[in-house]
Amino acid sequence: MDNVPPKDGSVQNTGEGSQLSNGGGSSSRKRPLEEGGNGHSKFRPKKRKKTPGPVLPKNALMQLNEIKPGLQYKLLSQTGPVHAPIFVMAVEVNGQVFEGSGPTKKKAKLHAAEKALRSFVQFPNASEAHLAMGRTLSVNTDFTSDQADFPDTLFNGFETPVQTDSSFYLGSNGDGSYSSSMDYSLSSSTVAGSLIQSPLPTPSPYPSTSGKNPVMILNELRPGLKYEFLSESGESHAKNFVMAVAVDGQTFEGSGRNKKLAKARAAQSALASLFNMQLDQTPSRQPIPSEGLQLHLPQVLADAVARLVVDKFSDLTDNFTSPHARRKVLAGIVMTTGTDVKDAQVISVSTGTKCINGEYMSDRGLALNDCHAEIISRRCLLKFLYTQLELFVSNKEDQQKSIFIKSERGGFKLKENVQFHLYISTSPCGDARIFSPHEAAQEGMILAIKELLRGDRHPNRKARGQLRTKIESGEGTIPVRSTTTIQTWDGVLQGERLLTMSCSDKIARWNVLGIQGSLLSLFVEPIYFSSIILGSLYHGDHLSRAVYQRIAEIEDLPPLYTLNRPLLSGISNAEARQPGKAPNFSVNWTVGDTGLEVINATTGKDEMGRASRLCKHALYSRWMRIHAKVNLSSSLRSKILKPNLYHDTKQVANKYQTAKECLFKAFLKAGLGAWVEKPIEQDQFSLTV
Repeated sequence: MDNVPPKDGSVQNTGEGSQLSNGGGSSSRKRPLEEGGNGHSKFRPKKRKKTPGPVLPKNALMQLNEIKPGLQYKLLSQTGPVHAPIFVMAVEVNGQVFEGSGPTKKKAKLHAAEKALRSFVQFPNASEAHLAMGRTLSVNTDFTSDQADFPDTLFNGFETPVQTDSSFYLGSNGDGSYSSSMDYSLSSSTVAGSLIQSPLPTPSPYPSTSGKNPVMILNELRPGLKYEFLSESGESHAKNFVMAVAVDGQTFEGSGRNKKLAKARAAQSALASLFNMQLDQTPSRQPIPSEGLQLHLPQVLADAVARLVVDKFSDLTDNFTSPHARRKVLAGIVMTTGTDVKDAQVISVSTGTKCINGEYMSDRGLALNDCHAEIISRRCLLKFLYTQLELFVSNKEDQQKSIFIKSERGGFKLKENVQFHLYISTSPCGDARIFSPHEAAQEGMILAIKELLRGDRHPNRKARGQLRTKIESGEGTIPVRSTTTIQTWDGVLQGERLLTMSCSDKIARWNVLGIQGSLLSLFVEPIYFSSIILGSLYHGDHLSRAVYQRIAEIEDLPPLYTLNRPLLSGISNAEARQPGKAPNFSVNWTVGDTGLEVINATTGKDEMGRASRLCKHALYSRWMRIHAKVNLSSSLRSKILKPNLYHDTKQVANKYQTAKECLFKAFLKAGLGAWVEKPIEQDQFSLTV
C-alpha cells in the first residue's frame, strides 16, 4: 500500500531506509554514513542544532513579491510638510497600475501591494483576509465552521479601534461603482486597521486583559453582576440565545448560539460603551441586535440577512412546528434601504429542491416549472416589484412610498439606496455546488493566487464552469450536451426529459440580464443583487466562478446591462446539513401575503390543482395592469399597443433580448456549453384564453 501523508501535515516515519533487507533476514549492505552505523558516529562532526525562530507573518508586499517577483515600485509624488510627508508609490501588475500612499515610502509601497492583491483574490472569510494582510489573530479560527463554538481566547485581544469611513455601500445596480466583489472581502475597517501600526501602549487604569474573556474583565470592574436570559429562537441545529446584563443603570444585550457566547457579547458591549475597551472588531464575531447594527461590514451584513430570513421562516411556520417547515433548502431576499439592520426588510422566503414533471407543463402559463428555493424567491421578488410599480403609477400620494423613481432615460429605476440581498441556505445547484463539499476553502492567499496563475490542476477541471441541467422531478444536475439546445413540446410529452438550467446558471444569467426579467425590463432599468449569501457549502472560488467569473469575457452588452459582481459571503455559523428525504412541496411567501403558499413541485400547482400566485399567467396579468396605466414613450407604446401573446410581449424588450444573446455567446465562447431553453409553446398564451 502506498504511504499516504497525514492530513494534518505532520511527517511520519515510514520505516523506509531504517531497515534494509535482502529478503533473507541479513543485511547485504551497510547503512549510509549519515544514518550513523555501528561505531561510526564518533568520527562524524556533530551538527549544531538550530533553534527555530518565530514564524513571522508575511505582509502584502512580501506576498505580492512571491507571486510576481521583480516588480518595480515608482515614487509618484511627495507632499506635506517635512515633519509629516505623504508619499505616493505605484506598482504595475498584470497591466494595471495600483497606487498607495503613506507617511513613508515603505508604507506607501505596502498600501499599493495591498490594492494589487485585492484586485484578483477573494477571501471566503475574515480570517483569511487578516492573514493576507499580514496580521495574525489570537487563535487560528475558521469563522465559517459549524463544528465548534468560539473559544474564550477570541475575546482576549483588545486594541485601539481605527476610525474609518463607515458609510454603507455594497455596490449598486452594476453602474461600475466598484471594481469587483473582491474589494469587499478586504475593505472592512478590520483589515484597513491592520495596515496601520498600533501606537505604543499607555498605562491603563483598567485591569489586565491578558488571558481573560469579557465576562471576567467586566466582573473585575463591576463585581456581582447578574446576567439575565431573555430569549431563545431558531431551529435545533441553529439556536440563537439572547442574554442581558445591567451595568451602571444601563442594560446591554448580546446574542450567540449558546448562552456562554451571548453573555460574552453582552459583556463586550458593556465594556465598549462604558469603559471604551474595544475588542478585536472582526466582523464575524459581532452580535446581531434588532437595531443599531451598521451593515457596512460584509460579514455583519451576511449574518444579519441570514438571521432575518430564518426568523421570518420561523414566524411563518409557527416556530418550525408546521409540517411545511420541513425542507432541504431555504432561500430568501432581504431589501436594505439604509445603514442600520432595523431598516432591512425581508421581501421573500421560499423552500424547495425539485422541478416539474414534463407531463404537467402548462401551455397557459399556469404551472411553475422550477420550484428550487432560490428560483422561487426571485419570482416572489418580481411580485414585489410589480406591487411597487403599481404604487408609483396609482396616484401621486403613494409615489413617495414606492422604491421606484422616474428615470431620466424614460421609465423607472430603483431609488439610489435600495439594495437586494439573496440568501440561500446552501450553495446553489450546478457549478457552484458540485465541487464545494469536496474541497477545503483556501488555506492561504499565496496558494490561492498560484492556483489562479498556473491554472486549475484538478483532474476534473474541464467540468468546472460547465452549464448544467436539473433532473426532471428529482435532485442533482448533469452537464449539458452540446447537441441538445432546443426542447420541443411534443418531444417532452412523448417522454423526453424536460431539462431545466441549474440554479448556478440562472444566477449567472441574473448577473447579466438583471433579476427583473424581460417583461419588467420594458418599464424599469436592470436590477441586480448587491450580495449573495450562503448558509453552508460556501467556497469563494467556486461560487464566484459559477455566478460571474466564467463569463468575464462577455462582450457587446447594450447600455445599462453589465456583468454584475455582487458581494459573496458565507455566514459565521454555517447551517448543518438537513437530514432526511427532500419533500415534494415548495413553499413561498412575499411581503404583503397573509401566509405561505404550498406548491406541489411535481405538478407546479397547489394541492388543489390551482395555479400559483407566482405563475407566468399571474405575473403577466400584473404587467398588463401596469401597462394600462404607465406613460411610455411613443415608440415603445406603438410596439406594445395591443400586447397579445406572452412570448411576443417578451420579444419587444429588444435590449434585454440582445443582452441574453450576448450571455449565451459568452458561455459558448468559453467552451461551457449551450443554454437549453424550454419549449416555446409554453409561452405562447394570452390572457384571454
